[in-house]
Amino acid sequence: MRVKVYQDILEANDNLAEMNRKKFKGHGILVVNLIGSPGCGKTMLLEKTLAALRERGKVRPAVVEGDLETSRDAERIARSGVPVVQINTQGGCHLDASMLAAVLPDLPLAEINLLFIENVGNLVCPASFDVGESYKVVVLSVTEGDDKPAKYPVVFHHSEVALVTKMDLIEHTDFSLEAALRDMRSVNPKLKCLPLSARTGQGMDAWVELLEEQVQGVSKG
Repeated sequence: MRVKVYQDILEANDNLAEMNRKKFKGHGILVVNLIGSPGCGKTMLLEKTLAALRERGKVRPAVVEGDLETSRDAERIARSGVPVVQINTQGGCHLDASMLAAVLPDLPLAEINLLFIENVGNLVCPASFDVGESYKVVVLSVTEGDDKPAKYPVVFHHSEVALVTKMDLIEHTDFSLEAALRDMRSVNPKLKCLPLSARTGQGMDAWVELLEEQVQGVSKG
C-alpha cells in the first residue's frame, strides 16, 4: 500500500511537472534545477553566475529559491537585480511541481529566458521529483568528499551536468577529482562534468557559456 501511495504521488507530480514544462517551453525559457547538499555552494555559484551573465548580456534570468525556512538566500540573489521568488517548504526536503506552479504568477515569464531553481539542500529527495525543469544540475563540492556519486547515485543518474565546486580548496582536502569523475561516469556515462570555483572564477566561463548555448537552443526551438 505504501508503494502504491508513493507511486500515485509521483504520478500526480509528474503530470503537473509536464504542465509546467509546456508553459516554460511556450515562453522559450530554459529551466535549470540546481540540486546539492547544504553548504555545497549553490547560492554563491548563482550569485557569480548571474553577475557573469549580466556582464555578457545575452541572457535574461530569474531565480526560484527553495529552502525550509527564511528568505536569506532570496535576499542575497535579489541584490543581483534579477527577479527572485522564495519558496519555504516548512520542513519539506524538496521542491515539487505544485510548489513551483504556485509561484509562476509571481515571475515575469514573458521577460526572461532562463530560470534557475535552487532546490532545498539535499542530494536525495529532489532527485526524484520533477518540477518541470529542462535540466537537472547536481552540485558537488570538494569539501563533501569524492565518494558522494557512488553513495548517492540517483541524482547523478538523472542530471545532465555535474558541477564540482570549491576547486580552490581542493589542495586542503582529500578529494580526488579523478575518483569522483570515475564514479559519476559509471553512474551516468553522458553526464557532463565541470570543475569550477565560484570564488576564484576557475572554470566559470565554461559553465556560463554552456548556459548561453542551451538558452539559445531553447529560443530557436
